[in-house]
Amino acid sequence: MKKLIAAMLVLLLAGLLVAGCGGADKKKIVVGLDDNFPPMGFRDDKNNIVGFDVDMAKEAAKRLGMEVEFKPIDWNSKEAELSGKRVDMLWNGLTITEKRKENILFTKAYMENRQIIVVAANSPIKTKTDLAGKVVGGQEGSSSIEAIEKDAATMKSFKELKKFGDNVAALMDLKTGRLDAVVVDEIVGRYYIAKKPGEYTIIADNFGSEEYGVGLRKEDKELLAKLQKAMDEMKKDGTSAKISKQWFGDDIVK
Repeated sequence: MKKLIAAMLVLLLAGLLVAGCGGADKKKIVVGLDDNFPPMGFRDDKNNIVGFDVDMAKEAAKRLGMEVEFKPIDWNSKEAELSGKRVDMLWNGLTITEKRKENILFTKAYMENRQIIVVAANSPIKTKTDLAGKVVGGQEGSSSIEAIEKDAATMKSFKELKKFGDNVAALMDLKTGRLDAVVVDEIVGRYYIAKKPGEYTIIADNFGSEEYGVGLRKEDKELLAKLQKAMDEMKKDGTSAKISKQWFGDDIVK
């Protein structure tokens, strides 16, 4: 009986070793994203997760020889999802900020973006000064809110700063008149405006520019180096430009 148990343990150990070797050859990256953030990451009419960042992540994972899984998360809890190892990367229009650098390891910036102010097409608001006494919206946990908060004088002039779960909800409230303006990533804002011609206007003023990067855990330096190499190669051989043109009609990759 003891010999049988010993033999079974040997087989079990061998199986684990084989599985371990196989796992080393076939790793998986879990990418955390907001699945309502077009055109960076969102669900199409068949409920598939698609977008510019999704295509970029798929291509990078292929070059790394890894599988990739896209996991929708509460974007307001993104750092907790990353540090808690429920996701391995944040790749979804993630703005590089000094505050986020304290807890997140970033790739080099791959895209530039501005925080634009969107108003209704017939709105009298033309400048940031005109936002005084108005209700302004933005996505909770986003760099849009951070950008507004940095401009303390302008924010203090608002009647109210309303925070939403996603940009879609904020823009819907703008359309119905419950908001006077929405501060949003330019890439996202222009995507929506193009789909709703005549409904919205972008004013000349903005809340500053920023850069997008991919976020990893602070300890994942080796993975960062490999990912950065893959992204650099994608830029060099024109793959990232091709993906960009499919989503934006032009190469806007930095």
